Amino acid sequence: MPLAREKRFPVGREITLAELECDPYPVFERLRQHEPISWVAALNMWYIVGYEHVRTALLDTSRLTTDSARSTILDTFGAHILTTEGALHERYRQALRHPFTPAFIGAHLEAAIGAAAAALIDAFEKQGEADVRSVFASRLPIQVILLICGLPAKAEPQMRRWYDSFEAALANFTGDSAIRATARRSVAEFHALLDEAFNSTIGVDDNSLLARLIQAPPNERLSNDEIKRNLSIVFFGGISTVEALLLNTLWTLFEHPDVLQRVQSDLALLPQLIEETMRWLSPVQSATRHVVTPFEWQGIEFAPHDTVNCMLGAANRDPSIFTDPSRFDLDRANSRRHLGFATGAHACLGSHLAKAEVRIGLEALLRRLRNLRLDRSLTEPPSGYEFRQSRRLTLCWDSIR
Repeated sequence: MPLAREKRFPVGREITLAELECDPYPVFERLRQHEPISWVAALNMWYIVGYEHVRTALLDTSRLTTDSARSTILDTFGAHILTTEGALHERYRQALRHPFTPAFIGAHLEAAIGAAAAALIDAFEKQGEADVRSVFASRLPIQVILLICGLPAKAEPQMRRWYDSFEAALANFTGDSAIRATARRSVAEFHALLDEAFNSTIGVDDNSLLARLIQAPPNERLSNDEIKRNLSIVFFGGISTVEALLLNTLWTLFEHPDVLQRVQSDLALLPQLIEETMRWLSPVQSATRHVVTPFEWQGIEFAPHDTVNCMLGAANRDPSIFTDPSRFDLDRANSRRHLGFATGAHACLGSHLAKAEVRIGLEALLRRLRNLRLDRSLTEPPSGYEFRQSRRLTLCWDSIR
């Protein structure tokens, strides 16, 4: 079957991991013009690139599922909110949702996020130059997710190590055994940290997610194993999108000096800047689904257990939805139609928190660091075919000594 597919989908057959890693957007455009649904031989999966097709697939829970033995998320973390469907998925979502609601974020988290951002900037402000990924963007979301979960702040360094192994595992569509083994060790270590926290959390911080999960009424309480599996993906997602969105938004600003000038003059533009960045440079490029039962769609016969990658980054540059989609437009009227946080039952639980963290973090940087500049010689452009961001982004500013 794969060989027949390669013959029918020559554009998909020609795609390489290297070009996806470097810049997937020209690839998406080729696919959109010739094969809006393509068999990508290099990844042994289907790619869907059109906005309406992606949206349709994400809303189709009868024929497409997140629950599959071929899922890298399931392989890494086990069953949790992103790898279950129906009543069990809803049970997990209801148990986890409280700290990610706008009301809770505004009342309990925004001030703490601001304080954490300020403390991080205090540590490097006098230097006049820093790789903002290592000193800020990679640290702020870890500190926030530790706060939300009710875990000790001293766990930050090991959380960073675990996160890096998780990111590699979730993008491991080729099944590298060493990547899988490293991630599974990290999962076991994270679960051990949670085991230590279970007893000490009871009655200590009723606002923490871990305390709420442990103290839930018996008829609602998840088992300890369910809590550990779900907090594993909450931890990963709570870091991944925030770090990447911070860095991608900064990259966008320096790619568009006129936008930088406008935003510096009016920080009220930050929410719109963040929405358009989510569309133009999506941190998470895809949402993966798996075929439950044979079906025909758009002239293609999908077989059970096929992997279907709904390309969010491609959908967000579909010209049928977004005029001149390759152009970053701060005034774009429909930026919020982007699918950067997916849609449907598995839409990102932490989207409101992610946008709040990025807004507060950017505001702190833009207020505190005067005459902000990008050192391109010490900066890497965004890369990655699954999780896309700058791996190093060095800023310079006029330091106050």
